[in-house]
Amino acid sequence: MLDATMTQQLKTYLANLREPVELVASLGDDAKSAQTRELLEEIAALHDFVSASFDGTDARKPSFVIRRASDAEKWVRFAGLPMGHEFTSLVLALLWAGGHPPKVDADLIEQVRGLEGDFNFEMYFSLSCHNCPDVVQALTLMALENPRITATLIEGGTYKDEVDARDIMAVPATFLNGEPFWNGKMELAEILSRLDTGAEARAAAKLADKDPFEVLVVGGGPAGAATAIYTARKGFRTGIAAERFGGQLHDTLGIENLPGTPYTEGPKLAGEIKRHVSDYDIDLMDLAKAVKLVPATEKGGLHTVELGNGASLQARSLILATGARWRNLGVPGEAEYRNKGVAYCPHCDGPLFKGKRIAVIGGGNSGVEAAIDLAKIVGHVTLIEYDVKLRADEVLQAKLRSLPNVEIVTSGQTTEITGKDGKVDGLVVKDRQSGTERRIALEGVFVQIGLVPNTEWLQGSGLELSPHGEIVTDEEGRTNLAGIFGAGDVTDVPYKQIVVAMGEGSKAGLSAFDYLIRTEPAADIAQAA
Repeated sequence: MLDATMTQQLKTYLANLREPVELVASLGDDAKSAQTRELLEEIAALHDFVSASFDGTDARKPSFVIRRASDAEKWVRFAGLPMGHEFTSLVLALLWAGGHPPKVDADLIEQVRGLEGDFNFEMYFSLSCHNCPDVVQALTLMALENPRITATLIEGGTYKDEVDARDIMAVPATFLNGEPFWNGKMELAEILSRLDTGAEARAAAKLADKDPFEVLVVGGGPAGAATAIYTARKGFRTGIAAERFGGQLHDTLGIENLPGTPYTEGPKLAGEIKRHVSDYDIDLMDLAKAVKLVPATEKGGLHTVELGNGASLQARSLILATGARWRNLGVPGEAEYRNKGVAYCPHCDGPLFKGKRIAVIGGGNSGVEAAIDLAKIVGHVTLIEYDVKLRADEVLQAKLRSLPNVEIVTSGQTTEITGKDGKVDGLVVKDRQSGTERRIALEGVFVQIGLVPNTEWLQGSGLELSPHGEIVTDEEGRTNLAGIFGAGDVTDVPYKQIVVAMGEGSKAGLSAFDYLIRTEPAADIAQAA
Protein backbone atom coordinates (compact mmCIF):
# COMPACT_ATOMS: atom_id res chain seq x y z
CA MET A 1 0.00 0.00 0.00
CA LEU A 2 2.80 2.41 0.89
CA ASP A 3 5.55 3.26 -1.58
CA ALA A 4 9.15 3.56 -0.46
CA THR A 5 8.96 7.32 0.13
CA MET A 6 5.77 7.12 2.21
CA THR A 7 7.16 4.18 4.19
CA GLN A 8 10.33 6.08 5.07
CA GLN A 9 8.38 9.20 6.01
CA LEU A 10 6.02 7.25 8.24
CA LYS A 11 8.90 5.41 9.91
CA THR A 12 10.53 8.76 10.69
CA TYR A 13 7.31 10.14 12.16
CA LEU A 14 6.63 7.02 14.26
CA ALA A 15 9.99 7.51 15.99
CA ASN A 16 8.15 10.23 17.95
CA LEU A 17 5.78 7.73 19.63
CA ARG A 18 5.99 7.79 23.41
CA GLU A 19 3.71 4.85 24.24
CA PRO A 20 2.07 1.89 22.51
CA VAL A 21 -0.70 2.31 19.95
CA GLU A 22 -3.25 -0.32 18.98
CA LEU A 23 -4.85 -0.71 15.55
CA VAL A 24 -8.01 -2.81 15.68
CA ALA A 25 -9.59 -3.63 12.31
CA SER A 26 -13.03 -4.88 11.31
CA LEU A 27 -12.68 -6.53 7.91
CA GLY A 28 -14.75 -8.37 5.32
CA ASP A 29 -13.81 -10.47 2.33
CA ASP A 30 -13.71 -7.62 -0.19
CA ALA A 31 -10.71 -6.02 -1.91
CA LYS A 32 -10.87 -2.85 0.24
CA SER A 33 -10.62 -4.99 3.38
CA ALA A 34 -7.57 -6.74 1.97
CA GLN A 35 -5.98 -3.38 1.26
CA THR A 36 -6.79 -2.21 4.79
CA ARG A 37 -5.13 -5.31 6.28
CA GLU A 38 -2.07 -4.74 4.11
CA LEU A 39 -1.83 -1.09 5.19
CA LEU A 40 -2.14 -1.84 8.91
CA GLU A 41 0.40 -4.66 8.74
CA GLU A 42 2.86 -2.35 6.98
CA ILE A 43 2.36 0.35 9.65
CA ALA A 44 2.75 -2.12 12.53
CA ALA A 45 6.01 -3.41 11.04
CA LEU A 46 7.58 0.05 11.24
CA HIS A 47 7.65 0.46 15.03
CA ASP A 48 7.55 -1.82 18.07
CA PHE A 49 5.02 0.50 19.73
CA VAL A 50 2.40 -0.21 17.04
CA SER A 51 0.35 -3.42 17.03
CA ALA A 52 -2.39 -4.49 14.61
CA SER A 53 -5.22 -6.93 15.25
CA PHE A 54 -8.05 -7.98 12.96
CA ASP A 55 -10.77 -9.17 15.33
CA GLY A 56 -12.90 -6.01 15.37
CA THR A 57 -16.67 -6.39 15.22
CA ASP A 58 -17.79 -3.01 13.86
CA ALA A 59 -20.56 -3.14 11.26
CA ARG A 60 -18.55 -1.01 8.84
CA LYS A 61 -16.15 -3.30 7.04
CA PRO A 62 -13.47 -2.29 6.31
CA SER A 63 -12.76 0.05 9.22
CA PHE A 64 -10.16 0.29 11.94
CA VAL A 65 -9.75 1.96 15.31
CA ILE A 66 -6.64 3.82 16.44
CA ARG A 67 -6.29 3.99 20.22
CA ARG A 68 -3.73 4.37 22.96
CA ALA A 69 -3.00 0.98 24.56
CA SER A 70 -3.12 2.47 28.06
CA ASP A 71 -6.47 4.25 27.54
CA ALA A 72 -8.76 2.28 25.22
CA GLU A 73 -11.72 4.56 25.96
CA LYS A 74 -10.22 7.23 23.70
CA TRP A 75 -10.29 6.18 20.06
CA VAL A 76 -10.90 7.31 16.52
CA ARG A 77 -12.21 5.10 13.71
CA PHE A 78 -11.38 5.30 10.00
CA ALA A 79 -13.89 3.58 7.72
CA GLY A 80 -12.19 3.10 4.38
CA LEU A 81 -8.60 3.93 3.54
CA PRO A 82 -7.31 7.35 4.67
CA MET A 83 -4.93 7.89 1.77
CA GLY A 84 -4.60 10.81 -0.65
CA HIS A 85 -5.11 14.07 1.20
CA GLU A 86 -5.92 12.09 4.36
CA PHE A 87 -2.58 10.31 4.71
CA THR A 88 -1.38 13.19 6.89
CA SER A 89 -4.50 12.75 9.04
CA LEU A 90 -3.61 9.09 9.52
CA VAL A 91 -0.06 9.98 10.56
CA LEU A 92 -1.29 12.56 13.06
CA ALA A 93 -3.82 10.13 14.54
CA LEU A 94 -1.02 7.63 15.15
CA LEU A 95 1.23 10.25 16.72
CA TRP A 96 -1.46 11.73 18.97
CA ALA A 97 -2.64 8.31 20.11
CA GLY A 98 0.99 7.51 20.87
CA GLY A 99 1.42 10.47 23.19
CA HIS A 100 3.10 12.92 20.83
CA PRO A 101 1.73 16.37 21.76
CA PRO A 102 -0.38 18.09 19.09
CA LYS A 103 0.69 21.52 17.86
CA VAL A 104 -2.56 23.09 19.00
CA ASP A 105 -3.22 26.00 21.34
CA ALA A 106 -3.25 24.69 24.92
CA ASP A 107 -6.47 26.58 25.66
CA LEU A 108 -8.24 24.69 22.88
CA ILE A 109 -7.01 21.34 24.23
CA GLU A 110 -8.35 22.19 27.68
CA GLN A 111 -11.63 23.28 26.12
CA VAL A 112 -11.93 19.89 24.40
CA ARG A 113 -11.20 18.03 27.63
CA GLY A 114 -13.73 20.11 29.51
CA LEU A 115 -16.67 19.50 27.17
CA GLU A 116 -19.60 17.93 28.97
CA GLY A 117 -21.99 15.58 27.20
CA ASP A 118 -21.73 12.70 24.77
CA PHE A 119 -20.71 13.63 21.24
CA ASN A 120 -20.70 10.91 18.60
CA PHE A 121 -19.40 12.30 15.32
CA GLU A 122 -19.59 10.72 11.87
CA MET A 123 -17.84 12.60 9.11
CA TYR A 124 -17.69 11.80 5.38
CA PHE A 125 -14.68 12.76 3.27
CA SER A 126 -13.35 12.17 -0.23
CA LEU A 127 -9.71 11.42 -0.96
CA SER A 128 -9.46 14.37 -3.36
CA CYS A 129 -11.00 16.88 -0.94
CA HIS A 130 -8.47 19.44 0.26
CA ASN A 131 -10.91 20.91 2.80
CA CYS A 132 -11.63 17.60 4.52
CA PRO A 133 -8.33 17.06 6.40
CA ASP A 134 -8.94 20.01 8.74
CA VAL A 135 -12.24 18.49 9.86
CA VAL A 136 -10.82 14.96 10.04
CA GLN A 137 -7.89 16.12 12.16
CA ALA A 138 -10.01 18.29 14.47
CA LEU A 139 -12.44 15.44 15.20
CA THR A 140 -9.54 13.00 15.63
CA LEU A 141 -7.93 15.23 18.22
CA MET A 142 -11.20 15.68 20.08
CA ALA A 143 -11.84 11.94 20.21
CA LEU A 144 -8.34 11.19 21.47
CA GLU A 145 -8.54 13.86 24.19
CA ASN A 146 -12.04 13.29 25.58
CA PRO A 147 -13.49 9.78 26.21
CA ARG A 148 -17.05 11.11 25.78
CA ILE A 149 -16.30 12.11 22.19
CA THR A 150 -16.12 9.54 19.39
CA ALA A 151 -15.22 10.16 15.77
CA THR A 152 -15.88 7.83 12.86
CA LEU A 153 -14.29 9.19 9.68
CA ILE A 154 -15.77 7.67 6.54
CA GLU A 155 -14.31 7.61 3.03
CA GLY A 156 -17.36 8.25 0.86
CA GLY A 157 -16.14 6.24 -2.12
CA THR A 158 -16.01 3.07 -0.01
CA TYR A 159 -19.39 3.68 1.59
CA LYS A 160 -21.33 4.97 -1.40
CA ASP A 161 -24.58 3.41 -0.14
CA GLU A 162 -24.36 5.48 3.05
CA VAL A 163 -23.59 8.61 1.06
CA ASP A 164 -26.66 8.06 -1.08
CA ALA A 165 -28.89 7.13 1.86
CA ARG A 166 -27.96 10.31 3.69
CA ASP A 167 -28.26 12.46 0.55
CA ILE A 168 -24.65 13.63 0.87
CA MET A 169 -23.70 15.62 -2.23
CA ALA A 170 -20.89 17.75 -0.78
CA VAL A 171 -18.00 17.05 1.55
CA PRO A 172 -16.83 17.42 4.23
CA ALA A 173 -20.19 16.38 5.69
CA THR A 174 -20.35 16.01 9.46
CA PHE A 175 -23.08 14.40 11.57
CA LEU A 176 -23.43 14.61 15.35
CA ASN A 177 -25.39 11.96 17.25
CA GLY A 178 -26.99 10.87 13.99
CA GLU A 179 -28.15 14.33 12.89
CA PRO A 180 -26.56 16.76 10.35
CA PHE A 181 -24.10 19.01 12.18
CA TRP A 182 -22.23 20.94 9.47
CA ASN A 183 -21.48 20.71 5.80
CA GLY A 184 -18.15 22.26 4.85
CA LYS A 185 -14.74 23.00 6.24
CA MET A 186 -14.39 23.60 9.98
CA GLU A 187 -11.36 23.93 12.18
CA LEU A 188 -11.12 22.88 15.81
CA ALA A 189 -11.98 26.29 17.23
CA GLU A 190 -15.07 26.53 15.01
CA ILE A 191 -16.34 23.13 16.11
CA LEU A 192 -15.80 24.02 19.75
CA SER A 193 -17.62 27.32 19.34
CA ARG A 194 -20.70 25.35 18.22
CA LEU A 195 -20.50 22.88 21.09
CA ASP A 196 -19.37 25.15 23.93
CA THR A 197 -22.01 27.83 24.49
CA GLY A 198 -19.68 30.00 26.56
CA ALA A 199 -16.81 29.97 24.08
CA GLU A 200 -17.83 33.10 22.17
CA ALA A 201 -18.22 35.20 25.31
CA ARG A 202 -14.80 34.10 26.61
CA ALA A 203 -13.20 34.88 23.25
CA ALA A 204 -14.82 38.33 23.21
CA ALA A 205 -13.59 39.11 26.70
CA LYS A 206 -10.07 38.06 25.77
CA LEU A 207 -10.06 40.29 22.69
CA ALA A 208 -11.56 43.25 24.54
CA ASP A 209 -8.59 43.31 26.92
CA LYS A 210 -6.06 43.92 24.16
CA ASP A 211 -4.29 47.27 23.97
CA PRO A 212 -4.58 49.30 20.74
CA PHE A 213 -2.38 48.14 17.88
CA GLU A 214 -0.16 50.34 15.79
CA VAL A 215 -1.19 48.23 12.78
CA LEU A 216 -4.30 46.08 12.66
CA VAL A 217 -4.79 43.91 9.58
CA VAL A 218 -8.37 42.81 8.97
CA GLY A 219 -8.21 39.63 6.91
CA GLY A 220 -5.81 36.70 6.90
CA GLY A 221 -5.33 35.81 3.25
CA PRO A 222 -2.13 36.34 1.21
CA ALA A 223 -2.58 40.13 1.21
CA GLY A 224 -3.20 40.43 4.94
CA ALA A 225 -0.35 38.09 5.85
CA ALA A 226 2.11 39.97 3.62
CA THR A 227 1.13 43.29 5.22
CA ALA A 228 1.57 41.93 8.74
CA ILE A 229 5.00 40.48 7.99
CA TYR A 230 6.18 43.81 6.58
CA THR A 231 4.90 45.95 9.45
CA ALA A 232 6.10 43.52 12.12
CA ARG A 233 9.57 43.58 10.57
CA LYS A 234 9.46 47.37 10.90
CA GLY A 235 8.96 46.98 14.64
CA PHE A 236 5.31 48.03 14.86
CA ARG A 237 2.88 46.27 17.16
CA THR A 238 0.84 44.31 14.63
CA GLY A 239 -2.31 42.24 14.87
CA ILE A 240 -4.30 40.18 12.38
CA ALA A 241 -8.05 39.76 12.85
CA ALA A 242 -9.23 37.06 10.45
CA GLU A 243 -12.54 35.32 10.03
CA ARG A 244 -10.59 32.38 8.55
CA PHE A 245 -6.82 32.63 8.31
CA GLY A 246 -5.71 31.66 4.83
CA GLY A 247 -8.92 32.89 3.22
CA GLN A 248 -9.67 31.55 -0.24
CA LEU A 249 -6.39 29.64 -0.33
CA HIS A 250 -8.28 26.88 1.45
CA ASP A 251 -10.60 26.64 -1.55
CA THR A 252 -7.82 26.58 -4.15
CA LEU A 253 -6.14 23.37 -5.22
CA GLY A 254 -3.39 23.53 -7.84
CA ILE A 255 -1.29 26.73 -7.90
CA GLU A 256 1.20 26.83 -10.77
CA ASN A 257 1.77 30.55 -11.34
CA LEU A 258 3.51 31.61 -8.12
CA PRO A 259 7.04 32.61 -9.23
CA GLY A 260 9.68 30.41 -7.65
CA THR A 261 7.12 27.76 -6.72
CA PRO A 262 6.34 25.60 -9.76
CA TYR A 263 3.46 23.83 -7.99
CA THR A 264 1.73 23.96 -4.63
CA GLU A 265 -1.77 23.64 -3.26
CA GLY A 266 -3.83 26.27 -1.49
CA PRO A 267 -4.15 24.66 1.95
CA LYS A 268 -0.43 23.86 1.95
CA LEU A 269 0.44 27.44 1.03
CA ALA A 270 -1.91 28.71 3.75
CA GLY A 271 -0.06 26.57 6.29
CA GLU A 272 3.31 27.86 5.12
CA ILE A 273 2.10 31.46 5.33
CA LYS A 274 0.79 30.84 8.85
CA ARG A 275 4.16 29.43 9.90
CA HIS A 276 5.87 32.48 8.39
CA VAL A 277 3.57 34.82 10.30
CA SER A 278 4.28 32.92 13.53
CA ASP A 279 8.00 33.66 13.12
CA TYR A 280 7.22 37.29 14.03
CA ASP A 281 5.63 39.00 17.01
CA ILE A 282 2.24 39.19 15.32
CA ASP A 283 -0.96 38.77 17.34
CA LEU A 284 -3.04 36.41 15.19
CA MET A 285 -6.73 36.44 16.12
CA ASP A 286 -8.51 33.78 14.10
CA LEU A 287 -12.31 33.37 13.91
CA ALA A 288 -12.58 37.14 14.42
CA LYS A 289 -15.21 38.40 11.99
CA ALA A 290 -15.33 42.17 11.45
CA VAL A 291 -18.87 43.57 11.36
CA LYS A 292 -18.40 47.34 11.60
CA LEU A 293 -15.72 49.98 11.01
CA VAL A 294 -15.68 53.18 13.08
CA PRO A 295 -12.93 55.44 11.65
CA ALA A 296 -10.95 57.82 13.86
CA THR A 297 -12.43 61.29 14.12
CA GLU A 298 -9.03 62.97 13.75
CA LYS A 299 -5.75 62.23 12.03
CA GLY A 300 -3.55 60.15 14.29
CA GLY A 301 -6.53 58.92 16.29
CA LEU A 302 -7.61 55.34 16.87
CA HIS A 303 -9.76 53.45 14.38
CA THR A 304 -12.18 50.89 15.82
CA VAL A 305 -13.18 47.54 14.34
CA GLU A 306 -16.20 45.89 15.92
CA LEU A 307 -16.33 42.09 15.79
CA GLY A 308 -19.22 39.69 15.53
CA ASN A 309 -18.68 38.32 19.04
CA GLY A 310 -19.19 41.77 20.58
CA ALA A 311 -15.55 42.69 21.11
CA SER A 312 -13.81 45.71 19.58
CA LEU A 313 -10.21 46.25 18.49
CA GLN A 314 -8.47 49.58 18.02
CA ALA A 315 -5.46 50.64 15.99
CA ARG A 316 -3.63 53.73 14.74
CA SER A 317 -3.61 52.28 11.22
CA LEU A 318 -5.77 49.68 9.52
CA ILE A 319 -5.14 47.50 6.50
CA LEU A 320 -8.40 46.08 5.13
CA ALA A 321 -7.73 42.78 3.35
CA THR A 322 -10.96 40.83 3.80
CA GLY A 323 -10.77 39.32 0.32
CA ALA A 324 -13.64 38.03 -1.75
CA ARG A 325 -15.91 35.01 -1.97
CA TRP A 326 -17.49 32.97 -4.74
CA ARG A 327 -20.25 34.84 -6.53
CA ASN A 328 -23.69 33.24 -6.46
CA LEU A 329 -25.84 32.87 -9.55
CA GLY A 330 -28.82 34.35 -7.75
CA VAL A 331 -31.39 32.25 -9.60
CA PRO A 332 -34.32 30.23 -8.24
CA GLY A 333 -33.19 26.87 -6.90
CA GLU A 334 -29.57 27.81 -6.16
CA ALA A 335 -29.99 28.34 -2.42
CA GLU A 336 -32.58 25.60 -2.06
CA TYR A 337 -30.30 22.94 -3.55
CA ARG A 338 -26.96 24.11 -2.13
CA ASN A 339 -25.03 20.97 -1.10
CA LYS A 340 -27.81 18.93 -2.70
CA GLY A 341 -26.39 19.19 -6.19
CA VAL A 342 -25.34 22.85 -6.27
CA ALA A 343 -21.62 23.04 -5.47
CA TYR A 344 -18.75 25.51 -5.65
CA CYS A 345 -15.67 23.30 -5.13
CA PRO A 346 -15.08 20.81 -7.96
CA HIS A 347 -12.07 19.24 -6.24
CA CYS A 348 -13.97 18.54 -3.02
CA ASP A 349 -17.31 17.45 -4.39
CA GLY A 350 -16.47 16.17 -7.87
CA PRO A 351 -16.00 12.51 -6.80
CA LEU A 352 -19.56 12.46 -5.44
CA PHE A 353 -20.83 12.93 -9.01
CA LYS A 354 -18.94 10.03 -10.55
CA GLY A 355 -20.61 8.93 -13.76
CA LYS A 356 -23.35 11.58 -13.48
CA ARG A 357 -24.33 14.55 -15.65
CA ILE A 358 -23.25 17.95 -14.40
CA ALA A 359 -23.02 21.56 -15.55
CA VAL A 360 -20.29 24.10 -14.91
CA ILE A 361 -21.43 27.72 -14.95
CA GLY A 362 -18.67 30.09 -16.06
CA GLY A 363 -16.25 30.21 -18.98
CA GLY A 364 -13.27 31.90 -17.35
CA ASN A 365 -10.14 30.07 -16.24
CA SER A 366 -11.80 28.74 -13.07
CA GLY A 367 -14.81 27.41 -14.92
CA VAL A 368 -12.89 25.80 -17.75
CA GLU A 369 -10.34 24.24 -15.37
CA ALA A 370 -13.24 22.86 -13.31
CA ALA A 371 -14.87 21.40 -16.43
CA ILE A 372 -11.62 19.74 -17.51
CA ASP A 373 -11.08 18.17 -14.08
CA LEU A 374 -14.69 17.05 -13.71
CA ALA A 375 -14.77 15.51 -17.18
CA LYS A 376 -12.35 12.85 -15.90
CA ILE A 377 -14.84 11.79 -13.21
CA VAL A 378 -18.40 12.50 -14.30
CA GLY A 379 -20.38 11.11 -17.21
CA HIS A 380 -21.00 14.38 -19.02
CA VAL A 381 -20.20 18.08 -18.56
CA THR A 382 -22.17 21.00 -19.97
CA LEU A 383 -20.20 24.23 -19.65
CA ILE A 384 -22.39 27.34 -19.80
CA GLU A 385 -20.91 30.78 -20.48
CA TYR A 386 -22.96 33.98 -20.40
CA ASP A 387 -20.75 35.78 -22.93
CA VAL A 388 -20.60 35.03 -26.66
CA LYS A 389 -17.26 33.27 -26.21
CA LEU A 390 -15.19 31.62 -23.50
CA ARG A 391 -12.83 33.89 -21.58
CA ALA A 392 -10.32 31.29 -20.40
CA ASP A 393 -6.73 31.05 -21.65
CA GLU A 394 -6.47 29.52 -25.11
CA VAL A 395 -4.49 26.52 -23.88
CA LEU A 396 -7.32 25.66 -21.49
CA GLN A 397 -9.97 26.14 -24.18
CA ALA A 398 -8.10 23.81 -26.52
CA LYS A 399 -7.92 21.13 -23.86
CA LEU A 400 -11.62 21.51 -23.07
CA ARG A 401 -12.68 21.24 -26.71
CA SER A 402 -10.67 18.03 -27.07
CA LEU A 403 -12.74 16.19 -24.47
CA PRO A 404 -15.46 13.92 -25.89
CA ASN A 405 -17.90 14.21 -22.96
CA VAL A 406 -18.11 18.02 -22.84
CA GLU A 407 -20.68 20.34 -24.43
CA ILE A 408 -19.94 24.08 -24.56
CA VAL A 409 -22.85 26.53 -24.49
CA THR A 410 -22.10 30.22 -25.09
CA SER A 411 -24.52 33.14 -24.83
CA GLY A 412 -26.24 31.01 -22.21
CA GLN A 413 -28.08 32.54 -19.25
CA THR A 414 -28.97 30.12 -16.48
CA THR A 415 -32.43 31.15 -15.29
CA GLU A 416 -33.35 28.37 -12.86
CA ILE A 417 -31.97 25.29 -11.14
CA THR A 418 -34.63 22.63 -10.79
CA GLY A 419 -34.92 19.70 -8.43
CA LYS A 420 -36.94 16.76 -7.29
CA ASP A 421 -37.06 14.91 -3.96
CA GLY A 422 -34.62 17.40 -2.45
CA LYS A 423 -31.93 17.04 -5.13
CA VAL A 424 -30.96 18.86 -8.31
CA ASP A 425 -32.44 17.30 -11.43
CA GLY A 426 -31.68 19.94 -14.04
CA LEU A 427 -31.38 23.58 -15.00
CA VAL A 428 -33.01 25.97 -17.44
CA VAL A 429 -30.75 27.97 -19.77
CA LYS A 430 -31.85 30.75 -22.13
CA ASP A 431 -30.06 31.55 -25.36
CA ARG A 432 -29.35 35.28 -25.02
CA GLN A 433 -29.37 35.81 -28.78
CA SER A 434 -32.54 33.97 -29.77
CA GLY A 435 -34.36 34.14 -26.44
CA THR A 436 -35.26 30.44 -26.57
CA GLU A 437 -35.05 28.34 -23.42
CA ARG A 438 -34.23 24.70 -22.91
CA ARG A 439 -34.04 22.47 -19.89
CA ILE A 440 -30.94 20.33 -19.36
CA ALA A 441 -31.41 17.20 -17.25
CA LEU A 442 -28.49 16.67 -14.84
CA GLU A 443 -27.57 15.87 -11.24
CA GLY A 444 -25.07 18.61 -10.34
CA VAL A 445 -24.29 22.27 -10.96
CA PHE A 446 -20.86 23.75 -10.21
CA VAL A 447 -20.91 27.55 -10.03
CA GLN A 448 -17.67 29.26 -11.14
CA ILE A 449 -18.61 32.84 -12.07
CA GLY A 450 -16.08 34.96 -10.25
CA LEU A 451 -15.83 36.78 -6.96
CA VAL A 452 -17.67 39.35 -4.87
CA PRO A 453 -15.72 41.51 -2.36
CA ASN A 454 -16.34 41.08 1.36
CA THR A 455 -17.24 44.71 2.07
CA GLU A 456 -20.81 44.61 3.37
CA TRP A 457 -19.51 45.39 6.85
CA LEU A 458 -18.02 48.68 5.60
CA GLN A 459 -21.33 50.21 4.53
CA GLY A 460 -21.96 53.53 6.29
CA SER A 461 -18.35 53.88 7.46
CA GLY A 462 -17.47 56.69 5.04
CA LEU A 463 -15.00 54.48 3.20
CA GLU A 464 -15.21 54.91 -0.58
CA LEU A 465 -16.33 51.81 -2.47
CA SER A 466 -16.48 51.22 -6.22
CA PRO A 467 -19.78 50.48 -8.03
CA HIS A 468 -18.84 46.79 -7.65
CA GLY A 469 -18.42 47.13 -3.89
CA GLU A 470 -14.62 47.07 -3.92
CA ILE A 471 -12.50 49.32 -1.69
CA VAL A 472 -11.14 52.19 -3.78
CA THR A 473 -7.38 52.62 -3.30
CA ASP A 474 -4.66 54.74 -4.88
CA GLU A 475 -1.29 53.59 -6.20
CA GLU A 476 0.02 53.29 -2.63
CA GLY A 477 -2.91 51.34 -1.25
CA ARG A 478 -4.39 54.34 0.55
CA THR A 479 -8.15 54.76 0.89
CA ASN A 480 -10.03 58.05 1.21
CA LEU A 481 -9.71 57.83 5.03
CA ALA A 482 -6.37 58.75 6.62
CA GLY A 483 -4.59 55.80 8.20
CA ILE A 484 -6.76 53.19 6.49
CA PHE A 485 -5.37 51.13 3.62
CA GLY A 486 -6.73 48.36 1.39
CA ALA A 487 -5.03 45.34 -0.14
CA GLY A 488 -5.86 42.27 -2.20
CA ASP A 489 -9.03 40.97 -3.77
CA VAL A 490 -11.25 43.27 -1.69
CA THR A 491 -9.92 46.35 -3.51
CA ASP A 492 -10.46 47.75 -7.00
CA VAL A 493 -6.96 46.67 -8.09
CA PRO A 494 -7.34 44.54 -11.25
CA TYR A 495 -6.31 40.89 -11.55
CA LYS A 496 -7.41 38.86 -8.54
CA GLN A 497 -4.35 36.66 -8.21
CA ILE A 498 -2.42 35.32 -5.21
CA VAL A 499 0.85 36.90 -6.28
CA VAL A 500 -0.88 40.24 -6.92
CA ALA A 501 -2.50 40.13 -3.48
CA MET A 502 0.85 39.44 -1.84
CA GLY A 503 2.41 42.39 -3.62
CA GLU A 504 -0.49 44.71 -2.79
CA GLY A 505 -0.36 43.62 0.83
CA SER A 506 3.36 44.34 1.02
CA LYS A 507 2.79 47.76 -0.55
CA ALA A 508 0.00 48.56 1.91
CA GLY A 509 2.27 47.59 4.79
CA LEU A 510 4.99 49.92 3.58
CA SER A 511 2.43 52.70 3.13
CA ALA A 512 1.18 52.16 6.68
CA PHE A 513 4.78 52.37 7.90
CA ASP A 514 5.22 55.67 6.07
CA TYR A 515 1.95 56.97 7.56
CA LEU A 516 2.87 56.00 11.12
CA ILE A 517 6.34 57.55 11.11
CA ARG A 518 4.95 60.82 9.72
CA THR A 519 1.86 61.03 11.96
CA GLU A 520 1.99 61.61 15.68
CA PRO A 521 -0.65 59.87 17.80
CA ALA A 522 -3.61 62.16 18.43
CA ALA A 523 -3.20 61.72 22.20
CA ASP A 524 0.41 63.00 22.04
CA ILE A 525 -0.67 66.02 19.97
CA ALA A 526 -3.36 66.87 22.53
CA GLN A 527 -0.90 66.62 25.44
CA ALA A 528 1.61 68.86 23.64
CA ALA A 529 -1.07 71.49 23.11
